[in-house]
Amino acid sequence: MNNSIQYNFNHFFDKFEGGYQAGSSSYMLHPTTGIGQILRLYPRSELEMVMSDYKLYQDHDIRLDSLAPMVEFGYCYEGSREISVPGARQEFMPANWSLQLINTPEARLELGQAQSFRMLGIGMSVGVFHHFMTSIGGVQKADFNSLLGGKSYRLLQEKPPASASASLHHIAASLKDGTMNNIELEYTVLELLELALRTFLEGKEERIGLSQETQLRVGEARRIILEQMDNPPSLLQLSRMVGLNDYKLKVGFKEMYGNTIFGYLREKRMEQALKLLQAGKSNVIEVSCAVGYSNPSHFAEAFRKKFGVNPSALLRENSSRI
Repeated sequence: MNNSIQYNFNHFFDKFEGGYQAGSSSYMLHPTTGIGQILRLYPRSELEMVMSDYKLYQDHDIRLDSLAPMVEFGYCYEGSREISVPGARQEFMPANWSLQLINTPEARLELGQAQSFRMLGIGMSVGVFHHFMTSIGGVQKADFNSLLGGKSYRLLQEKPPASASASLHHIAASLKDGTMNNIELEYTVLELLELALRTFLEGKEERIGLSQETQLRVGEARRIILEQMDNPPSLLQLSRMVGLNDYKLKVGFKEMYGNTIFGYLREKRMEQALKLLQAGKSNVIEVSCAVGYSNPSHFAEAFRKKFGVNPSALLRENSSRI
Protein backbone atom coordinates (compact mmCIF):
# COMPACT_ATOMS: atom_id res chain seq x y z
CA MET A 1 0.00 0.00 0.00
CA ASN A 2 1.25 3.48 -0.90
CA ASN A 3 2.18 5.12 2.44
CA SER A 4 0.79 8.49 1.35
CA ILE A 5 -2.65 6.95 0.74
CA GLN A 6 -2.54 5.32 4.16
CA TYR A 7 -1.70 8.74 5.60
CA ASN A 8 -4.74 10.29 3.93
CA PHE A 9 -7.04 7.68 5.49
CA ASN A 10 -5.24 7.79 8.86
CA HIS A 11 -5.71 11.54 9.03
CA PHE A 12 -9.47 11.17 8.55
CA PHE A 13 -9.90 8.52 11.23
CA ASP A 14 -7.74 10.39 13.73
CA LYS A 15 -10.54 12.98 13.84
CA PHE A 16 -12.78 10.48 15.63
CA GLU A 17 -12.16 9.45 19.20
CA GLY A 18 -11.95 5.70 19.55
CA GLY A 19 -9.52 2.89 18.84
CA TYR A 20 -8.83 -0.38 17.10
CA GLN A 21 -9.75 -3.70 18.59
CA ALA A 22 -6.65 -5.74 19.31
CA GLY A 23 -5.76 -8.05 16.41
CA SER A 24 -8.56 -6.62 14.26
CA SER A 25 -9.08 -4.17 11.42
CA SER A 26 -12.12 -2.79 13.24
CA TYR A 27 -12.10 0.76 14.57
CA MET A 28 -14.77 1.43 17.22
CA LEU A 29 -16.09 4.92 17.89
CA HIS A 30 -15.68 6.22 21.42
CA PRO A 31 -19.01 6.10 23.34
CA THR A 32 -19.00 9.89 23.72
CA THR A 33 -18.45 10.44 19.97
CA GLY A 34 -21.05 8.09 18.55
CA ILE A 35 -21.91 4.47 18.03
CA GLY A 36 -20.67 2.09 15.38
CA GLN A 37 -17.51 0.91 13.72
CA ILE A 38 -15.22 1.34 10.73
CA LEU A 39 -13.45 -1.56 8.99
CA ARG A 40 -10.17 -0.94 7.19
CA LEU A 41 -9.21 -3.72 4.80
CA TYR A 42 -6.66 -4.29 2.04
CA PRO A 43 -8.16 -6.46 -0.73
CA ARG A 44 -4.87 -5.90 -2.58
CA SER A 45 -1.62 -4.34 -1.38
CA GLU A 46 -2.17 -1.23 -3.51
CA LEU A 47 -5.79 -0.65 -2.43
CA GLU A 48 -7.27 0.45 0.88
CA MET A 49 -10.92 -0.32 1.51
CA VAL A 50 -13.02 1.28 4.24
CA MET A 51 -16.49 0.13 5.30
CA SER A 52 -18.15 2.62 7.66
CA ASP A 53 -21.28 2.04 9.73
CA TYR A 54 -21.84 4.58 12.49
CA LYS A 55 -23.94 7.39 13.93
CA LEU A 56 -22.48 10.56 15.48
CA TYR A 57 -23.81 12.39 18.55
CA GLN A 58 -22.75 15.80 17.25
CA ASP A 59 -21.88 17.47 13.95
CA HIS A 60 -18.34 16.93 12.71
CA ASP A 61 -16.52 19.37 10.43
CA ILE A 62 -13.28 17.64 9.46
CA ARG A 63 -10.35 19.21 7.66
CA LEU A 64 -8.91 16.71 5.20
CA ASP A 65 -5.16 16.94 4.69
CA SER A 66 -3.84 14.90 1.75
CA LEU A 67 -0.19 14.00 1.52
CA ALA A 68 -0.51 13.03 -2.14
CA PRO A 69 -3.11 13.07 -4.95
CA MET A 70 -5.42 10.07 -4.96
CA VAL A 71 -8.49 8.51 -6.52
CA GLU A 72 -11.32 7.16 -4.38
CA PHE A 73 -14.26 5.04 -5.45
CA GLY A 74 -17.23 5.06 -3.09
CA TYR A 75 -20.79 3.97 -2.50
CA CYS A 76 -23.21 5.61 -0.08
CA TYR A 77 -25.62 3.05 1.42
CA GLU A 78 -27.19 5.45 3.91
CA GLY A 79 -26.72 9.06 5.04
CA SER A 80 -25.44 12.06 3.11
CA ARG A 81 -22.29 14.10 3.65
CA GLU A 82 -20.86 17.24 2.11
CA ILE A 83 -17.33 18.09 1.05
CA SER A 84 -16.06 21.64 0.50
CA VAL A 85 -13.06 22.53 -1.62
CA PRO A 86 -11.96 26.02 -2.74
CA GLY A 87 -14.75 27.44 -4.90
CA ALA A 88 -17.06 24.43 -4.76
CA ARG A 89 -19.28 22.36 -2.51
CA GLN A 90 -20.41 18.82 -3.28
CA GLU A 91 -22.79 16.39 -1.60
CA PHE A 92 -22.59 12.60 -1.58
CA MET A 93 -26.08 11.20 -2.00
CA PRO A 94 -27.52 7.91 -0.66
CA ALA A 95 -27.79 5.02 -3.15
CA ASN A 96 -25.19 6.66 -5.45
CA TRP A 97 -21.74 5.42 -6.30
CA SER A 98 -19.01 7.95 -6.89
CA LEU A 99 -15.51 8.57 -8.13
CA GLN A 100 -13.39 11.31 -6.55
CA LEU A 101 -10.27 12.75 -8.18
CA ILE A 102 -8.42 14.50 -5.37
CA ASN A 103 -5.44 16.82 -5.83
CA THR A 104 -5.93 19.34 -3.05
CA PRO A 105 -4.87 19.57 0.60
CA GLU A 106 -7.66 22.09 1.24
CA ALA A 107 -10.88 20.21 1.79
CA ARG A 108 -13.45 19.91 4.56
CA LEU A 109 -15.87 17.07 5.15
CA GLU A 110 -19.12 17.83 6.99
CA LEU A 111 -20.96 15.04 8.80
CA GLY A 112 -24.27 15.72 10.53
CA GLN A 113 -25.39 14.28 13.83
CA ALA A 114 -28.29 11.90 14.42
CA GLN A 115 -28.19 10.24 11.00
CA SER A 116 -26.76 6.85 10.20
CA PHE A 117 -23.75 6.67 7.89
CA ARG A 118 -23.07 3.46 5.94
CA MET A 119 -20.46 3.94 3.27
CA LEU A 120 -17.87 2.05 1.27
CA GLY A 121 -14.65 3.68 0.10
CA ILE A 122 -11.74 2.26 -1.91
CA GLY A 123 -8.67 4.46 -2.25
CA MET A 124 -5.73 4.21 -4.63
CA SER A 125 -2.75 6.27 -5.72
CA VAL A 126 -2.70 8.05 -9.07
CA GLY A 127 -0.08 5.55 -10.27
CA VAL A 128 -2.38 2.61 -9.50
CA PHE A 129 -5.29 4.42 -11.17
CA HIS A 130 -3.21 4.91 -14.35
CA HIS A 131 -2.20 1.23 -14.24
CA PHE A 132 -5.86 0.18 -14.10
CA MET A 133 -6.74 2.53 -16.97
CA THR A 134 -4.00 1.21 -19.28
CA SER A 135 -4.82 -1.53 -21.78
CA ILE A 136 -2.70 -4.65 -22.19
CA GLY A 137 -1.44 -3.08 -25.42
CA GLY A 138 -0.06 -0.13 -23.45
CA VAL A 139 -2.69 2.48 -24.33
CA GLN A 140 -3.71 4.67 -21.37
CA LYS A 141 -7.45 5.28 -21.63
CA ALA A 142 -7.74 8.04 -19.01
CA ASP A 143 -5.34 10.50 -17.40
CA PHE A 144 -5.79 11.87 -13.87
CA ASN A 145 -4.71 15.45 -14.66
CA SER A 146 -6.66 15.63 -17.92
CA LEU A 147 -9.81 14.50 -16.14
CA LEU A 148 -9.34 17.20 -13.52
CA GLY A 149 -9.12 19.78 -16.32
CA GLY A 150 -6.93 22.15 -14.30
CA LYS A 151 -9.04 21.85 -11.16
CA SER A 152 -7.95 20.46 -7.81
CA TYR A 153 -10.97 18.26 -7.15
CA ARG A 154 -13.67 16.49 -9.10
CA LEU A 155 -16.58 14.33 -8.01
CA LEU A 156 -18.53 12.10 -10.38
CA GLN A 157 -21.59 10.31 -9.03
CA GLU A 158 -24.71 8.59 -10.30
CA LYS A 159 -26.99 5.65 -9.64
CA PRO A 160 -25.09 2.36 -10.16
CA PRO A 161 -26.37 -0.32 -12.54
CA ALA A 162 -28.31 -3.23 -11.03
CA SER A 163 -25.34 -5.60 -11.33
CA ALA A 164 -23.15 -3.25 -9.29
CA SER A 165 -25.88 -2.68 -6.67
CA ALA A 166 -26.11 -6.42 -6.06
CA SER A 167 -22.34 -6.70 -5.52
CA LEU A 168 -22.25 -3.63 -3.27
CA HIS A 169 -24.96 -5.00 -0.99
CA HIS A 170 -23.35 -8.46 -1.02
CA ILE A 171 -20.09 -6.93 0.23
CA ALA A 172 -21.86 -5.07 3.04
CA ALA A 173 -23.80 -8.13 4.20
CA SER A 174 -20.82 -10.49 3.97
CA LEU A 175 -18.47 -8.18 5.88
CA LYS A 176 -21.10 -7.70 8.58
CA ASP A 177 -21.49 -11.43 9.23
CA GLY A 178 -17.85 -12.30 8.47
CA THR A 179 -18.57 -14.86 5.75
CA MET A 180 -16.52 -13.33 2.91
CA ASN A 181 -13.03 -14.76 2.46
CA ASN A 182 -10.07 -12.83 1.07
CA ILE A 183 -10.18 -14.17 -2.47
CA GLU A 184 -13.89 -13.39 -2.78
CA LEU A 185 -13.30 -9.89 -1.40
CA GLU A 186 -10.48 -9.22 -3.87
CA TYR A 187 -12.46 -10.55 -6.82
CA THR A 188 -15.61 -8.57 -5.92
CA VAL A 189 -13.70 -5.32 -5.32
CA LEU A 190 -11.80 -5.56 -8.62
CA GLU A 191 -15.02 -6.37 -10.49
CA LEU A 192 -16.69 -3.30 -8.97
CA LEU A 193 -13.74 -1.06 -9.74
CA GLU A 194 -13.60 -2.27 -13.35
CA LEU A 195 -17.29 -1.55 -13.84
CA ALA A 196 -17.12 1.83 -12.09
CA LEU A 197 -14.04 3.05 -13.98
CA ARG A 198 -15.54 1.94 -17.29
CA THR A 199 -18.88 3.58 -16.48
CA PHE A 200 -17.47 6.90 -15.30
CA LEU A 201 -14.40 7.34 -17.46
CA GLU A 202 -13.94 5.16 -20.51
CA GLY A 203 -14.54 7.28 -23.57
CA LYS A 204 -15.51 10.27 -21.42
CA GLU A 205 -12.22 12.14 -21.34
CA GLU A 206 -13.95 15.07 -23.02
CA ARG A 207 -16.38 15.44 -20.09
CA ILE A 208 -14.40 18.18 -18.36
CA GLY A 209 -17.10 19.23 -15.91
CA LEU A 210 -18.52 22.53 -14.72
CA SER A 211 -16.90 25.92 -14.34
CA GLN A 212 -16.54 27.34 -10.84
CA GLU A 213 -19.19 29.95 -11.61
CA THR A 214 -21.66 27.30 -12.79
CA GLN A 215 -21.01 25.21 -9.67
CA LEU A 216 -21.81 28.21 -7.49
CA ARG A 217 -25.05 28.86 -9.38
CA VAL A 218 -26.09 25.21 -9.19
CA GLY A 219 -25.31 25.25 -5.47
CA GLU A 220 -27.54 28.30 -5.13
CA ALA A 221 -30.35 26.40 -6.89
CA ARG A 222 -29.96 23.60 -4.36
CA ARG A 223 -30.17 26.07 -1.49
CA ILE A 224 -33.35 27.62 -2.91
CA ILE A 225 -35.27 24.37 -3.35
CA LEU A 226 -34.32 23.22 0.15
CA GLU A 227 -35.37 26.52 1.73
CA GLN A 228 -38.64 26.49 -0.26
CA MET A 229 -39.29 22.78 0.14
CA ASP A 230 -42.97 23.31 0.90
CA ASN A 231 -43.53 25.37 -2.28
CA PRO A 232 -40.53 25.12 -4.62
CA PRO A 233 -40.21 27.13 -7.84
CA SER A 234 -40.65 25.48 -11.21
CA LEU A 235 -37.59 24.56 -13.24
CA LEU A 236 -37.91 27.68 -15.40
CA GLN A 237 -38.41 29.91 -12.36
CA LEU A 238 -35.42 28.34 -10.66
CA SER A 239 -33.20 28.74 -13.71
CA ARG A 240 -34.07 32.46 -13.89
CA MET A 241 -33.41 32.89 -10.17
CA VAL A 242 -29.85 31.54 -10.45
CA GLY A 243 -29.02 32.91 -13.90
CA LEU A 244 -28.62 29.65 -15.83
CA ASN A 245 -30.69 28.30 -18.68
CA ASP A 246 -32.84 25.32 -17.72
CA TYR A 247 -30.79 22.79 -19.71
CA LYS A 248 -27.48 23.82 -18.16
CA LEU A 249 -29.07 23.83 -14.71
CA LYS A 250 -30.45 20.30 -15.18
CA VAL A 251 -27.16 18.92 -16.49
CA GLY A 252 -25.07 20.72 -13.88
CA PHE A 253 -27.30 19.62 -11.02
CA LYS A 254 -27.14 15.99 -12.13
CA GLU A 255 -23.35 16.08 -12.35
CA MET A 256 -22.91 17.74 -8.95
CA TYR A 257 -25.54 15.84 -6.96
CA GLY A 258 -26.09 12.65 -8.91
CA ASN A 259 -29.84 13.17 -9.23
CA THR A 260 -32.37 15.31 -11.06
CA ILE A 261 -33.42 18.53 -9.33
CA PHE A 262 -36.81 17.24 -8.31
CA GLY A 263 -35.55 13.71 -7.64
CA TYR A 264 -33.11 15.32 -5.19
CA LEU A 265 -35.93 17.39 -3.70
CA ARG A 266 -38.04 14.25 -3.15
CA GLU A 267 -35.15 12.62 -1.27
CA LYS A 268 -34.67 15.67 0.94
CA ARG A 269 -38.41 15.97 1.59
CA MET A 270 -38.49 12.39 2.85
CA GLU A 271 -35.41 12.94 5.02
CA GLN A 272 -36.99 16.03 6.57
CA ALA A 273 -40.30 14.22 7.07
CA LEU A 274 -38.50 11.41 8.88
CA LYS A 275 -36.84 13.89 11.24
CA LEU A 276 -40.15 15.64 11.98
CA LEU A 277 -41.97 12.37 12.65
CA GLN A 278 -39.16 11.13 14.89
CA ALA A 279 -39.35 14.38 16.87
CA GLY A 280 -43.03 13.59 17.53
CA LYS A 281 -44.17 17.22 17.72
CA SER A 282 -46.30 17.24 14.54
CA ASN A 283 -49.01 14.98 13.19
CA VAL A 284 -48.87 13.36 9.75
CA ILE A 285 -50.92 16.06 8.03
CA GLU A 286 -48.68 18.82 9.46
CA VAL A 287 -45.54 16.96 8.39
CA SER A 288 -47.03 16.38 4.94
CA CYS A 289 -47.66 20.12 4.47
CA ALA A 290 -44.25 21.07 5.90
CA VAL A 291 -42.43 19.10 3.21
CA GLY A 292 -44.63 20.22 0.33
CA TYR A 293 -47.32 17.54 -0.01
CA SER A 294 -50.85 18.96 -0.14
CA ASN A 295 -52.31 15.44 -0.28
CA PRO A 296 -51.49 13.38 2.86
CA SER A 297 -52.27 10.14 1.00
CA HIS A 298 -49.66 10.90 -1.65
CA PHE A 299 -47.21 11.78 1.11
CA ALA A 300 -47.88 8.53 2.97
CA GLU A 301 -47.38 6.52 -0.22
CA ALA A 302 -44.06 8.25 -0.98
CA PHE A 303 -42.88 7.84 2.63
CA ARG A 304 -43.82 4.15 2.70
CA LYS A 305 -42.03 3.57 -0.60
CA LYS A 306 -38.88 5.25 0.77
CA PHE A 307 -38.72 3.82 4.29
CA GLY A 308 -40.98 0.76 4.19
CA VAL A 309 -43.26 1.99 6.97
CA ASN A 310 -46.39 4.14 7.17
CA PRO A 311 -45.72 7.62 8.63
CA SER A 312 -48.64 7.20 11.08
CA ALA A 313 -47.16 3.94 12.38
CA LEU A 314 -43.76 5.56 12.83
CA LEU A 315 -45.33 8.49 14.66
CA ARG A 316 -47.20 6.14 17.04
CA GLU A 317 -44.04 4.15 17.68
CA ASN A 318 -42.01 7.25 18.53
CA SER A 319 -44.81 8.73 20.66
CA SER A 320 -44.93 5.55 22.74
CA ARG A 321 -41.24 5.95 23.58
CA ILE A 322 -41.60 9.51 24.86
